[in-house]
Amino acid sequence: MHLLLNADLYAPGKRGIRHLLVAGEQIAWIGEEVPDLPLELGAERLDLGGRRVVPGLVDGHVHLTGGGGEAGFSSRVPPLALSRITRGGTTTVIGLLGTDDVLRSTEELVARVRALRAEGLSAFCLTGGYHLPPRTLTGSVLGDIVHVDPIVGVGEVAISDHRSSQPTLEELLRLAADARLAGLLAAKAGVVQLHLGSGPRGLDLVRRALAESELPPKTFHPTHVNRSTRLFGEALDLAQGGGVVDVTAFPEVEGDDELTAVEAVLSYREKALPPEGLTVSSDGGGSLPRFDAEGRVTRLGVGDPATLGEALAGLLEAGVPLDSALPPFTSNVARLYRLETKGRIEVGMDADLVVLDEEGRPRDVMARGRWHVRGGEVVVRGTFEEA
Repeated sequence: MHLLLNADLYAPGKRGIRHLLVAGEQIAWIGEEVPDLPLELGAERLDLGGRRVVPGLVDGHVHLTGGGGEAGFSSRVPPLALSRITRGGTTTVIGLLGTDDVLRSTEELVARVRALRAEGLSAFCLTGGYHLPPRTLTGSVLGDIVHVDPIVGVGEVAISDHRSSQPTLEELLRLAADARLAGLLAAKAGVVQLHLGSGPRGLDLVRRALAESELPPKTFHPTHVNRSTRLFGEALDLAQGGGVVDVTAFPEVEGDDELTAVEAVLSYREKALPPEGLTVSSDGGGSLPRFDAEGRVTRLGVGDPATLGEALAGLLEAGVPLDSALPPFTSNVARLYRLETKGRIEVGMDADLVVLDEEGRPRDVMARGRWHVRGGEVVVRGTFEEA
């Protein structure tokens, strides 16, 4: 048990100074008066001295088994270790496959999710990958979502990208219909996460799918929509129509047409669009290739989960109030993917907490009731991190 005193609580809405009792993996009590607990309970008391406490970040796009592979076998990114995720304030991840859904498999991804759960993280995943037909575990998207506990949707399916399988409208509609039905049957999200490349078609396939079907806009969750100003403009229209779009916390590259996550969120806010229509993810563990005019890789980078926390701090530095900045990193993602005990600090919710430093960066990170980062230092590492 942990008794956290004098927390300036953002749940994500501003709650003021509160005291919290964590019992096991859950938040057991929140109040304004310090409780008189029996010593026999052995609760660890920690006075936070008015530091800001926010929900653990929910990262909806992480390559847990590693991404990459666009430049041959040596360009495959290794799997992400536990502390690479938690040190940036993330306590819940949704893993997926990307370009390489040939050498990497849904089976491997589910195994990695279960390993991270055993190490204290909250982890889920999507079935499939860039290409159609999707790489599944049970033989179908329906079967994977309904029967495999960690699988909550499909993705990331690539569109408007030279690395995609060039899916047709009919193929995308069938995939989305299966995901939607599976979500209903299993009480899961049933979301199709879409990788958006830099191709000129942009979100056209999504617009056609929504116009020619009865599927709700939130069935599709397009990501990387800030890779160009043109694509981001299309994404804003989709959000205005009831969809949810995902901004990636790319590392800033000089001279590119990409918007940083901070720039994209600020632009979204300026247009007074539905606040629940925006999420932010890291693309952690994914490769960040650059291609020349002939499609050859000219440069490789790797996504870092810590960019999520850095983007949040950047918004605070830009003057965005913390309670307004938090939802795209927490409650919006949890709501879309139906992670009912995530993204908020309330009694009965999972004890996923981040204590921010003066600059708004993660100082202490608690995942499922256990401290993983204290004073900016990692105190819990993955099984083989010390090897």
